Amino acid sequence: MSRADAQGETCLWMRRKAVAVLLTRLEAPRLPSGWSGNLPPVRHLVEHGLAFTRQVTFLVGENGSGKSTLVEAIADVCGINSEGGKAGTKYSSTGELTPLGEVLDAELTATGLRLLHGPRPKRRAFFFRAETLFNLGRNVSGMHGFWEDDLTEQSHGEGFFTVLERMVSGPGLYLMDEPEAALSFQSCIRLVALMNRVAGEGGQIVCATHSPILASLPGAQIIELSEDGMHPAEWENLQLVDHWRRFMAKPDFYLRYALDAD
Repeated sequence: MSRADAQGETCLWMRRKAVAVLLTRLEAPRLPSGWSGNLPPVRHLVEHGLAFTRQVTFLVGENGSGKSTLVEAIADVCGINSEGGKAGTKYSSTGELTPLGEVLDAELTATGLRLLHGPRPKRRAFFFRAETLFNLGRNVSGMHGFWEDDLTEQSHGEGFFTVLERMVSGPGLYLMDEPEAALSFQSCIRLVALMNRVAGEGGQIVCATHSPILASLPGAQIIELSEDGMHPAEWENLQLVDHWRRFMAKPDFYLRYALDAD
């Protein structure tokens, strides 16, 4: 069976529930201050906005393209700490809004408004930020509404899944920034399955990633960030996927330039 056929058979729910997204669109009336205002995807956002058409959206692009900047700003506008964490909870590390977060506007459905900005105890949103996860864990592990396990007593990858399986479940908005950072090949497949399940439960995921495995989730929306701004893309045509294909077929072609440079 081709990937297109598999996508058609396994993700009919994604098309049926496309209107069930909680966060429908981002707008920015002006450029943010500082360096982020010079990023082509941020300029594209100011000029054109960004619509979310599926329950899982992947942001892909090179380092420095603006993926994390965009996810952090979404966290800001949705009432989640941009350092990572849970909506409706304040942490000692809570800081000022990011420059893009200060100017960003989010269009939410009625359900989205209830889940993101309703009564604090009933808010359902979480920002899984790989870079700051274990710092967050030191503050909240064992607290009501979080996970019981001590992340410092688990491997890096096990700790990631302790958080993912406890905090990313059911209806809600779930933001992720490079969740594959500590995951093996098999664990990435496991995360794809978790994302698929959560979307089927009525959740929405926006994930910044470098992983071709995660981005291969059938039926997902893929936005590629580059020097040309940001544009919808198909998995098969991603530069990320093309590089991995070429590398796996002939690693020497890539490595000889890096090794010769040393």
